[in-house]
Amino acid sequence: MIFFQSLLLAGAVLPSALSQFVTPPTDLKTAKGYAGINIRYKQVPTGICETTPHVKSYSGYADIGPDQHVFFWFFEARKVDPKKAPLTVWINGVGLFQENGPCGINSKGEVYDNPYSWNTHSNMIYVDHPATVGLSYTKTIMAYLDADSEEVIPLNGTECPKVANGACGTYSVPDTSLVPNSTQNAAPSFWKTLQGFMGAMPQYSRDGFHFTSESYGGHYGPIFNEYIEHQNAHLPHGAKKIQLESVTIGNGWYDPIIQYQAYYNFTVFPGNTYDYSPYNQSTKDTLYNNLYGKGKCIDQLQQCAATGNNTICSEGDNFCAVNIELPYDDILNRDEYDMRELTPDPFPYDFYPTYLNTPKVQQAVGAFVNFSSYSATVGDAFGSTGDDGRESGTIEAIRKLLKQGVDVLIYAGDADYNCNWLGGQAVVNEVNAPGFSKAGYADIHTSDGVCHGVVKQSGSFSFVRIYEAGHEVPFYQPLVSLEMFDRAIQGLDIQTGKKKVHSSYKTSGPSKSTFREGNGTMVFEVLPDDATYNTTTNRPNSYKKGKKRAGKKARIVKLERARAKLDV
Repeated sequence: MIFFQSLLLAGAVLPSALSQFVTPPTDLKTAKGYAGINIRYKQVPTGICETTPHVKSYSGYADIGPDQHVFFWFFEARKVDPKKAPLTVWINGVGLFQENGPCGINSKGEVYDNPYSWNTHSNMIYVDHPATVGLSYTKTIMAYLDADSEEVIPLNGTECPKVANGACGTYSVPDTSLVPNSTQNAAPSFWKTLQGFMGAMPQYSRDGFHFTSESYGGHYGPIFNEYIEHQNAHLPHGAKKIQLESVTIGNGWYDPIIQYQAYYNFTVFPGNTYDYSPYNQSTKDTLYNNLYGKGKCIDQLQQCAATGNNTICSEGDNFCAVNIELPYDDILNRDEYDMRELTPDPFPYDFYPTYLNTPKVQQAVGAFVNFSSYSATVGDAFGSTGDDGRESGTIEAIRKLLKQGVDVLIYAGDADYNCNWLGGQAVVNEVNAPGFSKAGYADIHTSDGVCHGVVKQSGSFSFVRIYEAGHEVPFYQPLVSLEMFDRAIQGLDIQTGKKKVHSSYKTSGPSKSTFREGNGTMVFEVLPDDATYNTTTNRPNSYKKGKKRAGKKARIVKLERARAKLDV
């Protein structure tokens, strides 16, 4: 599993996008928030992202500590009075340019509108968390990004060396002591960020809020929100009680013991629903042995769970990543986040890093550092504790949220291998919410009359499988994603959006989701950089063969680093 990317799945930022130092902004306003947290912010001009006239957006930093500055970008609701609209947080900024934000960036570096943006009926705030991820920062230095590892290399002076290949800029110092090293340790900084924003921008704050995320959000969502409930029960002076209303997580990473096994389930048995069997028998046997053999992946993860030892957890996660997850990349050259595509995969579009690192945009959003899609500093810090290989109490935290009356929606695109839907389904069964085992899978009804997936729901707990969608579901299936989200934040049933959910509500249908897409949308040649995706046919549009991307996805960087550690 991969984490610590601001807009997840981003390709490595090209040197041309990072060839300047950032001029610190001087036009940020300072406002006092709750719990003594100040924010610095500015209004972002229309057209930088949000193109809808009279819909405002603000960006800036929550100064949660002397060397902790968390970047946020807020957008007013488009079709609801923003002073009355609900407030939704998307952690890690993941959806802003690639999925559910108001805009995207095309191959020409131009802004285009997203008519399915999640700020249609909700105020949205996207957060780059923790510090050093995306545009968030600790202490700034002049440095360059190593092309292979994406590590920040400090400069000796102001001259950009040839080895940097033009990728010099302003970054956070690569100091792991300045960032959290676990999910639990990251929770307080998220709470502080919310306190700062809600106090400084009371016109957009509510007593309640909605939490949305993806991928490592399977860790962040349950644990961060459990921390919020803890703070509510022991409210510090000057802090605001924040009533969590719903949690929505897409293709999440919750329990490594369950989900490392799901890599085998997805590729070997029972297999994926695209009728694609990727491995020969020898590879299947090796994978099974590396998963279940004595002293191998599951044994090591169980030892991690039993001891909580940082070294054991780190080494166990590295072993599993290299020997269970990585063979998919080594053998198939397919995208972990969408098994239908080969790598490099142009979907979702990743032209936004170059856009964000232009002086015009940096000035418009008040950036203090260059944007980077992956933080090796946070990756190293979390890696030192093996956080990725820990369940971290996520399952029990979900149960607690349900008991507290919080609506929980877990969804998964079924073409994603990385956090695949079989693993997600096993996780929700492990949660064992009241009545969930007696509910059935039902087709989701949407305004276009097309069945894009199925839902299994009992009371306030639901699991959704979305067809023909990779890891970043709203990119591939934007309409059902928006309508599903709107239903979740309104407390309506996910299947139809017409019923107010009560504790005895259950969907009716078969106990298993058995629909198979077949391999009609599988791609068997590498697509050009500027290929476009058709959300109606679930395939690339017609294209001319052209330039292929040279960028390396941050997932591969992380796996290569894990493999290097095992080789030591």
